This record gives sequence, structure tokens and C-alpha cells, in this order.
Amino acid sequence: MSGILAGKRILVTGVITEASIAFHAARLAQEEGAEVILTGFGRVSLVERIAKRLPKPAPVIELDVQNQEQLDGLADKVREHLGEGVDLDGVVHSIAFGPQGAFNFLEGTWEDVGTAVHVSAYSLKALTMACLPVMPRGGSIVGLTFDAQFAWPKYDWMGVAKAALESTNRYLARDLGAKNVRCNLVSAGPIKSMAAKSIPGFEELADVWNHRAPIGWDLTDPEPAGRGVVALLSDWFPRTTGEIVHVDGGVHMMGA
Repeated sequence: MSGILAGKRILVTGVITEASIAFHAARLAQEEGAEVILTGFGRVSLVERIAKRLPKPAPVIELDVQNQEQLDGLADKVREHLGEGVDLDGVVHSIAFGPQGAFNFLEGTWEDVGTAVHVSAYSLKALTMACLPVMPRGGSIVGLTFDAQFAWPKYDWMGVAKAALESTNRYLARDLGAKNVRCNLVSAGPIKSMAAKSIPGFEELADVWNHRAPIGWDLTDPEPAGRGVVALLSDWFPRTTGEIVHVDGGVHMMGA
């Protein structure tokens, strides 16, 4: 099969529904020639059901990024699906969570904030390290962020967690460059996904894009962000690392 990911093996986390950026990244990766493995958290049967809607059904590995035992066993689980001696070429980190308390900046407790930072930022390092044993030749790590340069309406401690994610990406890029591992992020505009429903006041946050995206932004279309992820997984960015590629309709560069 031809395509910019022909012959590559990609692990994709965070597929929950067909509306998620991760689902579209997985779909596009398959369409571009990749073999895809998914991870699921919690209701794995739901992820398995969604996986059947991809162009080719993909296996699902259970993974809670807060569970060190599961992280320690991830490489072996990946090998079970790839076969002995077959390497992983890329990882998509599409994992974020904040308890309701994390969406109230002044009232948020450390318990809430700590959970948000652990799941949304530290997990990028934890997931990457868990996958390194099956990436001996290097490869591409691509995560998803929401522009942490600014204080957004209603986003609060999740914004801080995303700032930590962006910093984590830079340090990973620094330390793993010698292993030929590239680490980059796609900063996507808001998408009406399952994750968005957990953000109080999401409509107010998303409304910014209705007025400020110079090239326009469709809240119901995750494909542009998915295309950005697939591009960074490919060999077309061989010396790009520690970067944040904005796929947000241009909102990130608009002044007041």
C-alpha cells in the first residue's frame, strides 16, 4: 500500500468516539498505509466497538496511564500484536483529563490539579518511555495540546496542565533526540468531542473560534487536526522535534 505512512506501525491512544481527533488520526494513518494499534482506558469494549469502524479493524490494548503496571507491560502487549522483531514507528498521545474542580482556578485543590497534570502532561513522558523498548530505531511521538500561551475562558487548571504538556514535549525532544525519537505536538482548535462535554462552559470557550479564525474553523470536523498528526508521524518532518504545529484556523496568531 502506498501513502506517507506506508509500512509503519503506529500506536494511537485516546480513541473514544468517532468524533475524537485520535479516531481520525488512526483512520488517516491506516489510509496512508500504516498498521494501527489502539489503547483504551476504562470501557475497553467501547473502544473495541469504535475500532471496528476504522477502514481496517484495529486491536485494542487496555492502558491506564496512571497505572505503572500497565505501562510496564505495554511494550510486551505491543509486541504480541506486531510480532517478534517488528518495531513500532510512532505513538499518538491523545490523553487529557481534569476533574471538575480543575475547571475552577481559584477553588481548585491540589488533588484535582495533580490529577490533571498527571493524566494530561506527565503521561506523555510515561507513555513515551513505555514504548521505547519497541522503538529501537527511533520514531515519532505526536501529542495533542490546546494552546497554552494564553488564559482561556473556563479552561483554568487544564490550561496549566497543557502548558506542562508543552514543556514536557520540549524536554522529551531534548533527551530522546540521540535515540532518533522526534517529539512534537499539534495544537488543535476546539472540537465538539466527548472530552469537550466534560469542560464546563465549553461553548463560551469555543465561541472564540467562531469570530477569530481567519481561515475559519469547524467545531465538528476533527480531520484537519488528524491530518496534522499524520504528517508529523511521517518521514516528511525528519528533523523537526520539540515543535508545536498549530491546526486552529489561525486563531493563535491573531492579536486583540
